[in-house]
Amino acid sequence: MKTMSKIRFYIENYLKDKGYKLQQFSEIADINVGTLSAIIKGSRLISMNQLDQITSAMSLEQGYFYEMYGVECFIESAPHWRRLEPFIYRCAELGKLDIIQQVITHVTDDQSYIDELFDVAESLFKKSMNEVALILYECVADSEKYQHSERLALCQYRIFLLHKTLSKYDNLKVAVKFEPYIDKLNEEVQLDAIKDLVNLYNAIHLWDKVDAWSRELERKAEFQLKIQYRRRKNKRRLTVYPLFTYSAYANLMISTVYSAGREYHKAIKYMHKYMRIIEIENPTEEDQEIINLFKKWGEGNRQLYQLMLGQENVIDSYLNYIECNPEEILAGLINILQAADEYSFNVDYALKRFKEQILLFNTDMHNKGSYNDQRLNQGYKFFYYELAKYQINQCNYSTGIDTLLMCLDLSSSSEDDMMCVKCLDLYGEYRSEANETQIKKYKKVIEKLSAPTFG
Repeated sequence: MKTMSKIRFYIENYLKDKGYKLQQFSEIADINVGTLSAIIKGSRLISMNQLDQITSAMSLEQGYFYEMYGVECFIESAPHWRRLEPFIYRCAELGKLDIIQQVITHVTDDQSYIDELFDVAESLFKKSMNEVALILYECVADSEKYQHSERLALCQYRIFLLHKTLSKYDNLKVAVKFEPYIDKLNEEVQLDAIKDLVNLYNAIHLWDKVDAWSRELERKAEFQLKIQYRRRKNKRRLTVYPLFTYSAYANLMISTVYSAGREYHKAIKYMHKYMRIIEIENPTEEDQEIINLFKKWGEGNRQLYQLMLGQENVIDSYLNYIECNPEEILAGLINILQAADEYSFNVDYALKRFKEQILLFNTDMHNKGSYNDQRLNQGYKFFYYELAKYQINQCNYSTGIDTLLMCLDLSSSSEDDMMCVKCLDLYGEYRSEANETQIKKYKKVIEKLSAPTFG
């Protein structure tokens, strides 16, 4: 950050240009004339509130002087927390992240501000001002003197939560970096941390990690449940959810791991286990909401596992389930198509029933913005690949190849190499069934795939 001209010189020049007396400008800015005089003479530091009043009086945009203020008050001068705290909040409100980064990097050389900066980071985190909170957490973590402290571990937990990106490999890297800090967290907070870690590994299909950490979550949750009865009843809960939630969720995720490995009988075993865990006496309103959620998941998973074991008679009830739970429609249709391909079911009636929703997939599937958009796009690719396989298996070659080329084009656009390979393999197997238009479209996508990229 360059050292810039003092703010007071800007004020003096402004008064000269406008021909204002000090008294006149003090009235416009609503600042005592003596205070304004001391600021201009340099004998008094300006507060954030006064700076904003002067900026407004000069008809300048909010935060116009913040970079200069940061240099004068916190880099060229010894920083004072009474001025630094409002400066951070005000910069955060205006989105001036580069100024916060530069000032905080300088300020954290002094260990005496670490406690306060951590508290501000927590406050910003609770307000969902995530980009600013991340800057503070990273600076505090880098400056933490006691490398095994709970506060450092909590910083790393927050950094882990805030660092989710569109890249599977970035997410894996931040997860692996966070793992060693989990045991340094408060024992109750560990439950939420492990749950979040499991969710990330589940999202990137790292099943060994999901299994290992789910079992660790179950172990720790059961320990906390045992000691819960010895606690004072008015002790504040530190977990986001009631304790039984974590034991049930651990078994839900273990069931998911077995389902991913096509071990459906084992998946059913753990499904029954988490359904037993949620059978608690005298549930509170909060408990009941969670119980209802697990019951919904359990019912859907029970039908799914039966379907994947070849029980065609559950398809109608499974269709009813996903229709009542619209967020499950995409995944549900993928599951039905996979079962149809494996067991030679005819599910044309299911596709017809959800025709309107499938048409919406076409509209939405080129979203690329957020992490959730990317996960949704991944679902669309799986759906169209499974739909292409189903149509080809039903000898609807023209429709199947059209669908396959749509999946290949989407996979190429999103640089999903694995799905591109799957599409190319399937096309190669049935290329003799492609018509002239489809052959041309295929060649066009292949040219795009083969074109060199720069930058």
